[in-house]
Amino acid sequence: MIRAFAFDLDGTLTQHRTPLGDTNRRILEKLAEKYTLLMVGAGSCMRIFKQMGGFPIDIIGNYGMQYAKSANGELTLIRDSVVPCADRDAVEKNITMLREKYGFTEFAGDNVEFHDSGCITFPILGTQAVQADKLAFDPDRKKRRAFYGEVCELFSDYNVFVGGSSSFDMAPKPFNKYYALDLWCRENGFGHDEVVFSGDDYGIGGNDESVYHSDFRFNCVDDYTRLEEYLAPWLK
Repeated sequence: MIRAFAFDLDGTLTQHRTPLGDTNRRILEKLAEKYTLLMVGAGSCMRIFKQMGGFPIDIIGNYGMQYAKSANGELTLIRDSVVPCADRDAVEKNITMLREKYGFTEFAGDNVEFHDSGCITFPILGTQAVQADKLAFDPDRKKRRAFYGEVCELFSDYNVFVGGSSSFDMAPKPFNKYYALDLWCRENGFGHDEVVFSGDDYGIGGNDESVYHSDFRFNCVDDYTRLEEYLAPWLK
C-alpha cells in the first residue's frame, strides 16, 4: 500500500533551476489528494521552496541536513544541521591537484565553493562560469565519471555526487538522499515499502543513486515533461 511520494526536483519536476511549471504543479495537486508528498533535494529548503513557487509540501534539503514544511505560502525550517569543513586548505589543495592532473586549470571565479551547511562544490569551470559553457561542458557526464572514483577517494569523509552540469557536489557523511528519506520515514511513521521515490539522476555518481539501489520503490523519470505518464498508475 503506497502512502507517500517523494520527489527529486531538477530534471524530475522541472528543468534545471527553473520554476515548477503549471502542468506538473497540477499533477502534484492531484496526487496530493490521495498521498503524502515530499521533496528530497540537494539544494537548500529555501531554494526548493522558491523554485516550487511555494507549493505546500514537506521539503528535505541539503541531502537531509535541512528539513522544512511549506504551507500557506510560507516555509518553516524544522532542522538545519551544519557540519563545518575541518580543513579548507586540504580541500583547496586536493581540488587544485585534480585540476592540474586533468587539465582544468582555466576557470572563472573561485576554485571551490564552501557552503554554510558544510557541503562543498568542486566547480570545474569555476564559480563564475557562464551558464552556456557549463551546459555544454559534460552533458553525458563522461568527463566527470572518468575520475569520479578518484574524487571519492580524496574526499572520503564526504558522499560525492556528479552534480549539475559541470561540478562535483559533496555532502558530509552520512548525508545523502537515502539517509534523508529513511530518517523522514522513521520520524513520520512510514515504511520503506509505503513510499515511491521519483528521480532522474540515478546513474553512477548521481544524487538519486543511493535511493535507486535501495529497498525504496524507485520511479525513473527520464523526461520531466512526461511526468504524468510516469505517475499514471497512481493518478487514476
